[in-house]
Order: sequence, then structure tokens, then C-alpha cells
Amino acid sequence: MEKRQLGTSGLTVPVIGMGTWRTFDVRDQQAEARARAIVDQALAAGANFFDSSPMYGEAERVLGATLQGRRASALVASKVWTPSKQEAQRQIARALQFFGGSLDLYQIHNLVQWQEYLPLLEKLKEAGTIAAIGATHYSPGAFDELSTVMKTGRITVIQIPYNPREREVERSILPLAADLGLGVV
Repeated sequence: MEKRQLGTSGLTVPVIGMGTWRTFDVRDQQAEARARAIVDQALAAGANFFDSSPMYGEAERVLGATLQGRRASALVASKVWTPSKQEAQRQIARALQFFGGSLDLYQIHNLVQWQEYLPLLEKLKEAGTIAAIGATHYSPGAFDELSTVMKTGRITVIQIPYNPREREVERSILPLAADLGLGVV
């Protein structure tokens, strides 16, 4: 599997990663066994970058369980997504519990409360609990605000929609990310 540097984050990731929304939001042993088989196949193919979120239901817990005993072979990203600082701290604590006490990338999802959560994530990065900080947004209507966050110099990764039907990021977000050395998921 081809790998690339994820901007200046220090992470080397495969060109193909795996999201956990829907597929990993399961609650029975048979479905969890299928999730484990998917992770087995992904790791065997070199696709060891997994993206999750507390908003994906059981996905963080299930992914954490499937990676138990082999967490070092995977790169894991998750997100904080809540307007409540207390809930944000709970989301972060749960993710760290599920993934053995550390995460490779922690992102502020849809820029919710980004001014408040950046300092919190920076403290975790300074402590070595997370390796990189990112921000996400799906809506072109939020790309001006995403540009503002990118220009702060406080994140090293962005996650955006980019596919044959959604190409708005080509206008300003991708060129800015390249100029700033940011990784793009």
C-alpha cells in the first residue's frame, strides 16, 4: 500500500484509510466479528488508518475492541463534536480509553467550538497523548471559517469532502492546505 506524509503532522498514512461510520456502529457479537474481519483485511492490505467519532454510535468502542492487542499497528483518528466542554472532555476520555490511552489524530469535527477546544487538544498533544490536531468540515458554507482555523498554525490536518461530485475544495481549501503544509484526509 502506498503511504504518504500527512502534511507536517509527523504521521505517515496509507493513501486508503477506513471510516467507521455505520459499519462499526454495531451492538451484537456477530456484527463485531464482521468488523474485526474488516480490520484484519485492512491491516493485511496495509490500510492501517482508521477514522472514527463519538457521533458514530458504537464505532469507537467496536474499533478499539478490534484493535486490542495490535493498536501499535494502526493509526487512529477521532473527533470531538459537541457544544459542551464537559461533554467534550468526556468524549476525549472515552476515545482515549477505547484506544489504549493515545490517539494519532484528534480533530475538531465541523469546527464546533474550535476556539475553546484547540487549547484543550494542544495540552493533550504537549502531554504526548495525541500526536496531531486537525479540523473537519463538510460544508462549503463553512470553508471561510475552516480557512481561518487553518491559518492559525495550530492544526496540521484537515478532513474535507473531496470526490467527483464535491470539488469545491479545489478553489481555496486545497491550495491553502498545500501552502501551509497541512495534511488532507
